[in-house]
Amino acid sequence: MLAANPPKCPFFLTQASPSPSPSFRILCSASPSASAAEERREIRLGLPSKGRMAADTLDLLKDCQLSVKHVNPRQYVAKIPELSNLEVWFQRPKDIVRKLLSGDLDLGIAGLDTVSEYAQGSEDLIIIHDALGYGECHLSLAIPKYGIFENINSLNQLAQMPQWTKEKPLRVATGFTYLGPKFVKENGLEHVSFSTADGALEAAPAMGIADAILDLVSSGITLKENNLKEIEGGVVLRSQAVLVASKRSLLKMKSALDTTHEILERLEAHLKAEGQYQVVANMRGNSAQDVAERVLSQPSLAGLQGPTVSTVYCKRDGKITSDYYAIVICVPKKALYKSVQQLRAIGGSGVLYSPLTYIFDEETPRWRELLSKLGL
Repeated sequence: MLAANPPKCPFFLTQASPSPSPSFRILCSASPSASAAEERREIRLGLPSKGRMAADTLDLLKDCQLSVKHVNPRQYVAKIPELSNLEVWFQRPKDIVRKLLSGDLDLGIAGLDTVSEYAQGSEDLIIIHDALGYGECHLSLAIPKYGIFENINSLNQLAQMPQWTKEKPLRVATGFTYLGPKFVKENGLEHVSFSTADGALEAAPAMGIADAILDLVSSGITLKENNLKEIEGGVVLRSQAVLVASKRSLLKMKSALDTTHEILERLEAHLKAEGQYQVVANMRGNSAQDVAERVLSQPSLAGLQGPTVSTVYCKRDGKITSDYYAIVICVPKKALYKSVQQLRAIGGSGVLYSPLTYIFDEETPRWRELLSKLGL
């Protein structure tokens, strides 16, 4: 099913051969895309179209109050009402990277492994946020647990095996035909050949079509079930979901830079608040200074920048008194109970906890880094 308002692209019809019943190919030229991006008013954000990465991406955007409105699931285009000048395009992760490079997309979310494999070091792609907190995995070399590999446990040991020669190299099956050879070259491995493969790579060594595999690993269970093991020094890349942009789009379209700033601030504020709780407690004290000193004497009560201490006014016997002070701090979820114990130990009572949704900094460091990369 074609998306509504598909990107414009010039097509050329060419004859494949002069046979009596000629066949034809349709070729699409991507060269005008850069100028097309400059002429567009809407910003295009590419999101994964299927799988766990797609679901987690939509959940994250929803948590940042950037819910994607996808009226027709058969269409590949959608909107985010809070960002009126932005279009969402659902694509395969590798196509998101390719279309960022060609200028058909301005922003995208994909795994770092996909960005690294298909961008191939292009300076026109900028990683804006490198830790969105989901899709964690790593690209790793794995070998059989048995046979000649039984006592091989490191990359150095694998490289020094006498079996590998120019005529009979170590055969590695992988879908990462850029990162694989790059890793081998950077680590000084000789006599290695790569074969392109997709799908269940774990079966390749057992079938005799490869000696090792280079693939993404999450839990490692699939490797173990197929009698494969990772080795020391064999991790090529640690990956998770990242927000990436076309450098050209950010420099040529001010609206793209402004929209990127808003998306980045929302992401940063939500991710920083994740797992943090606001704690409010009452405490007797002689002064705000006295209360602050007691709070800061406890290691779990320091908060983000220190406690906020304010006077609590009570009415007793018709008179206003201020025997209590209220303290407000932030603590991580894992330290909740410990903070209760420490508050009690210094005279705290009436302790209230509430999860935080956002923590906005004065300015996100990643925004300053982005401006620096852009030379702005």
